[in-house]
Amino acid sequence: MGWRVVEISGTAGELHGLGMGEPAARRVRVLRATRAALVLGSTQPMVPSVPGMEVVRRRSGGGAVLVEPGAVVWVDVIVPRGDALWDDDVGRAFWWLGDVWAAALGALGVAGVEVHRGPLVRTPLSQVVCFAGLGPGEVTVGGRKAVGMAQRRTRAGALFQCAVPLAWDGARLGGLLGLDAVDVEVFVVDRPAADVVDAFVTQLPD
Repeated sequence: MGWRVVEISGTAGELHGLGMGEPAARRVRVLRATRAALVLGSTQPMVPSVPGMEVVRRRSGGGAVLVEPGAVVWVDVIVPRGDALWDDDVGRAFWWLGDVWAAALGALGVAGVEVHRGPLVRTPLSQVVCFAGLGPGEVTVGGRKAVGMAQRRTRAGALFQCAVPLAWDGARLGGLLGLDAVDVEVFVVDRPAADVVDAFVTQLPD
């Protein structure tokens, strides 16, 4: 079973508004935000508006992600229910995708890549900042989170939202969230976005 890969540009609000669609087949969406946005998890309180920046709430859980053009690789992966990659266990369902990202980073020459297969690891900031916690299937490099993921499910399938930071500004993110500081160790993937996407797509299972 092959993958349909599409690239879509738009504001973060428009891209999150795409939803899952009708997942009759495997799909990968490479999403490119055209303006900066603070993307909040489904249960986070709203923050005051920021001049020049969109504030968006996604339907999946987790903490906030700062999305800026050229600073993050944003990929949606859609798997229909009943697919060989489908897993009824919500946590274990991330594992195969974490393996794909780990293989992609390894192909880019990144060493020390690991996939987290344990339970959710919480920190004082993990409900507020996506990269402050560690969930099943998420990828670390030398103990620092390199790939963040969230999942949304319906009776038709699963939508996995993936973020790979190409840059990280904890002070700016903290300011947007009304925090004094965001002291989070994040692994920044120092590669062009196109190379990261190509490596990921190449590693997808048949």
